[in-house]
Amino acid sequence: MEESFPIMKKKINILVAFVVLLVFILVNACANQAQGPTGGPKDKTPPRVMKSTPKNGSLYFNKKQIQIDFDELITVEKAAENVIISPPQIKPPDVKAYGKRVTVVFNDTLMPSTTYNVDFGSAIVDNNEKNPLKNYIFSFSTGAEIDTMKVSGTVINSQDLNPMAGVYVGIYDENMSDSIFFKRPFLRIGKTDENGRFSINNMKKGRYKVYALDDTSRDYYYQPGEGIAMYDSIVSPSTRNEEMRDTIWKDSITVDSVHKYIGTRFLPDDITLRFFKENKKRQYFVKAERKEPYVFNLYFNAPATELPTLKALNFNWEGKFLLQKNATKDSLTYWITDSTAWNVDTLQFSMTYLKTDSLFKLTATTDTINVFMRKGRVNPKMKPLKKSAIKSVVEALKFTNNVSSSFEIYNPIILQFEAPLADYDISKIKIRQKVDTVYKTIPFTWRQTDSTKMNFALDNKWIPESSYDIKIDSAAFKSIYKKISNKYDGQFKIKSLDEYSSLKIFLSSFNSNVMMQVLNANDMVLATKPALEKGTVFEYLKPGDYYLRMFMDKNSNGRWDTGDLSTKRQAEDVYYYPRKFTLKANWEFEETWDYTQLPLLKQKPVELNKETPKKNSPNY
Repeated sequence: MEESFPIMKKKINILVAFVVLLVFILVNACANQAQGPTGGPKDKTPPRVMKSTPKNGSLYFNKKQIQIDFDELITVEKAAENVIISPPQIKPPDVKAYGKRVTVVFNDTLMPSTTYNVDFGSAIVDNNEKNPLKNYIFSFSTGAEIDTMKVSGTVINSQDLNPMAGVYVGIYDENMSDSIFFKRPFLRIGKTDENGRFSINNMKKGRYKVYALDDTSRDYYYQPGEGIAMYDSIVSPSTRNEEMRDTIWKDSITVDSVHKYIGTRFLPDDITLRFFKENKKRQYFVKAERKEPYVFNLYFNAPATELPTLKALNFNWEGKFLLQKNATKDSLTYWITDSTAWNVDTLQFSMTYLKTDSLFKLTATTDTINVFMRKGRVNPKMKPLKKSAIKSVVEALKFTNNVSSSFEIYNPIILQFEAPLADYDISKIKIRQKVDTVYKTIPFTWRQTDSTKMNFALDNKWIPESSYDIKIDSAAFKSIYKKISNKYDGQFKIKSLDEYSSLKIFLSSFNSNVMMQVLNANDMVLATKPALEKGTVFEYLKPGDYYLRMFMDKNSNGRWDTGDLSTKRQAEDVYYYPRKFTLKANWEFEETWDYTQLPLLKQKPVELNKETPKKNSPNY
């Protein structure tokens, strides 16, 4: 027993030590778990190609699949959008990632003696941090040589000079007719990045026509309605050796060194394509809408040059309606003036109009349309109106105006009515100016601004800093539906001239075709004026930041016009003043503009320059 006690004591000490060690490990594990994994520096390195089957640049390729192995797990993001095969394939390949491998399986027949490239763009990313392998191109030839020429450039929106992203750029041989763009896919293609930059790689030496295409149909040639750009010159790819520079960075802001070497420059590398959409939307009838018994609307898909012809089938309305149309004649409002007509529950018409056929030509089409009265939902909790209230609602003619307490010196007073007027009495309108402490009646000009007597303007030369009021008696206006207006009182004060700025622009070389536009910080047009040889003045601008744009109004219609592919007419030229104007109150700023001084791609102020998605084509 005495000899076994020290042995037992030793075992107990070992057990205690083991328990203490276990507790220490558990405590530290919990502490580390609370803190979270510390890890190392974030991985910023893109995947690296280790090998491929076949090798990049292989000749006599006759397989259906290529395999590319990387140094880490990878994924392929949006292959259909990001991976470009040139020459283009109508049946897109299957591009997939398996672990560290990317496979490309061709579903289209490969042409003989042709150089192909698979441009992955930024589709290949590592599995963890999503670092992209940018601008990776895999090339091979089905023949005895690899073609090595390339051309590059930029696609911009012709209206606002913004870079166009996601647009295909392709080539045709010079000897091919212009109609080839309507019939057959490009010979080779590239696609613009977020900066509008593109390159068409692995070209043969030769002479080529260059186009850009918003290829919504994915057939790699033009279909009516798609956005396009066309280069006016024939392109001949070439190379030259010249000094190149590689900048090596210590970090994101510090340059370590600049490495100089003699390299190959591929030309041309400065092609500028101005993208536009033709005014050739498919024309068809969209819908009829009737919210009130006495008025209905017809909507069409595109602007029209001719109005439709309507023949009433179940009622008589000859000479008993007024037509209100917008400037493009694709939104029409018919005001029926005879109650026997508007009391018909469903108006039936035979309508003849121009509709786009399968060849994209406008042809006369006749349809029968039924215009139903849209009935609103009845609220069961609503109490029925008294007869006196109903009469008040029926008789009240609504109108709006632009009168506000602080009024712009250049604005007329605008009145807009809910329905066409049958009669008005302007003697019941009084505009008065406050002189000292007394209001004095002043004259004004009454002006109709539309064809249906729904919009009117009251013009006067306002005095800065003066106070005015406007009084309109009841029954001053009566609609064709016998509604009469209530009285209206309003007061306003004209702003001081000290609250405005003005901008006067001279052209260094005057051109009578120039139309100038003042823009705000959102690239939106605030004012448009024709250029004047003695300077174009924009008055009454509020203090703030402004920008300047101009376009060549070649047909003198006062608006910017897009291009036309069939006549090879480019969109009207647009230029930007390269800096913003910061205007202060009570300033008149003068500037001389030489719009040819800078290349087109360097003109637009960087704060206005935004990527334009391919589906977007804003209009002036």
